[in-house]
Amino acid sequence: MKIQLLNKIAAVGLAQLGDAYTVGEAVENPDGILVRSAAMHDMELGGDLKAIARAGAGVNNIPIDRCTEKGIVVFNTPGANANGVKELAICALLLASRDVVGGIAWAKTLDADVAKQVEKGKSKFAGVELKGKTLGVIGLGAIGGLLANAAIALGMNVVGCDPFLSVEAAWNLDSRIIHAKTYDEVFAASDYVSLHVPSTKDTKNMINTVSIAKMKKGVRLINLARADLVCAADVASAMADGRVAAYVTDFPTEEVLAIPGVVAIPHLGASTEESEDNCAIMAAQEINEYLVNGNIKNSVNFPNLEMNRSGAVRICTLHANVPAVITQLTAALSDEGLNIENMTNKSKGDNAYTVIDLSSAPSADAVARISAINGVLKVRVI
Repeated sequence: MKIQLLNKIAAVGLAQLGDAYTVGEAVENPDGILVRSAAMHDMELGGDLKAIARAGAGVNNIPIDRCTEKGIVVFNTPGANANGVKELAICALLLASRDVVGGIAWAKTLDADVAKQVEKGKSKFAGVELKGKTLGVIGLGAIGGLLANAAIALGMNVVGCDPFLSVEAAWNLDSRIIHAKTYDEVFAASDYVSLHVPSTKDTKNMINTVSIAKMKKGVRLINLARADLVCAADVASAMADGRVAAYVTDFPTEEVLAIPGVVAIPHLGASTEESEDNCAIMAAQEINEYLVNGNIKNSVNFPNLEMNRSGAVRICTLHANVPAVITQLTAALSDEGLNIENMTNKSKGDNAYTVIDLSSAPSADAVARISAINGVLKVRVI
């Protein structure tokens, strides 16, 4: 099988694929694609393409809807870079508390009697401590949860809100973290607000004049998630009148860089050797497991489904989550006298996935019959 690389992928990740693959940037008609930040929206998606794995969490650079229509499974790597982003978020809290950046820049201008000038001028860069302050965390997933726990260890009070909090994520949270039911509760209680949610139609510009008005005067904002979660013009106005004391973001834009006092980090959240290795390993493992065994883990457009192999042949069907598909699918196999050893079906919103292990291979006619079922997107025989 062939894997196309759209970005440089860490060697430890590519090592997960082994000798069964041809891997490279110049590969044509790939079975799978490994990508980091390369824009794919204008790319042609070939007929052989079965899977795309993003070495990172965000998938804004991938045409998800078009992939789904073509039966292409899109994976991401949630949690692989979480520790790296968490550590930068702790740094961001400190940068929002004290004018370290401004102080360093000022210190570099000193050229005579430096010690005396430092003692005389350092008060301009004084700030506040984290201990005893309240951190509001919007989104308590892999990164938000780690930051919330770290803030507790730093002596902060923490209140968080996550409407989609999983049971597993909840188990990993420190018991002292207060779970708010609404974002407004978090805004009202917090001295610092840190964002850890994806960019969606519901979260775009969630930090704006209206939401800032619900926060404490002098709140300090941290955004290491996505640029468009925050309305730059509204933050500029709020910083000018003192409603927002500091804004630290990992997403510089023309609008953000024009705001006096903003600390703009050049998208370094996951830029650690460890994060890049972890993301590459996870992405390669996901795409390998799907191409070889049909198992799905961490897909953003199709349901997760993992089933141990128990037959000679496996038939994997991606389809719409509508009635009668499974009935027609099994009928096509039983009419050919094929014995079903095992079967699992999972759904995710409008999409579903059915995996069937058979005692022997289906004929081309049976596969064509399944492919022709209304709602079926792609059929693979492994």
